[in-house]
Amino acid sequence: MMISLSQGRCRNRLLQAMDSDIRTSIMEHAEYVTLKRGDILVSPNQLVSHVYFPVSGIASIVAIADPSNRIEAGVIGREGLVGLAAILDTGSSPHQGVVQMDSEGYRVDAGFLTSLARTNTKFLGLLLRYVQVILTQTEQTALANGRFSIEKRLARWILMCHDRIDGDELNFTHELLSVMLGVRRPGVTVATHVLEGSKMIKATRGRITVLSRGKLEEAAAGSYGVPEGEYERLIGPLRPPVSEGSSPAGWNPRSTQDGISDTHTVM
Repeated sequence: MMISLSQGRCRNRLLQAMDSDIRTSIMEHAEYVTLKRGDILVSPNQLVSHVYFPVSGIASIVAIADPSNRIEAGVIGREGLVGLAAILDTGSSPHQGVVQMDSEGYRVDAGFLTSLARTNTKFLGLLLRYVQVILTQTEQTALANGRFSIEKRLARWILMCHDRIDGDELNFTHELLSVMLGVRRPGVTVATHVLEGSKMIKATRGRITVLSRGKLEEAAAGSYGVPEGEYERLIGPLRPPVSEGSSPAGWNPRSTQDGISDTHTVM
């Protein structure tokens, strides 16, 4: 299915940063899909068949030692893509790519993108800049996990997710947060109460509402901001312009502004 898409109507930031001819070529091979929490986009050590460009929601790169030992190594939303192994022409990854917050996006054949990257140096250059952003995020996550308190890590994680969504509400359980942060659930509960007590967030069952980005940034301290700065330096704006506590005008993930009216659930 060919998708007609202009830069101004595209809600994936990485696609926005591409030249129009490259973006058009990708859209000719793209399928618009609905992705649900828990959908596995990349399975460990299995051939990556498709690359996903989210326009809403959140996906995670998860490192897994065994089912009871998992931790999030990367956060991906509308600023990027899931399936870097195809771009790097390595075939597979030892890590898992999984949807953490219901999403929509474009699914593109991995072989096509691999071939495109081989033949178009400008496209490859953009993708390699994105790889640097992901590497920087992973490195900063290692720093945060090793040197920052749970409260600071939670503040950082909330900010990273807030960067990638519309509005201020995040739908995550404490159990999921404990896996993503690599800490016990009681630790997440205590850290959440600390941030809530300082009026940074409001926490209800399965939901976190951001009340003050400014306070969260102060709480996260040096654990947040480096990969975000790299994205802005190497690719472009990470977030649409918006004042704190408000949603971007007209920025609706359910709208048909991408020029498509039909959606498909990923299988």
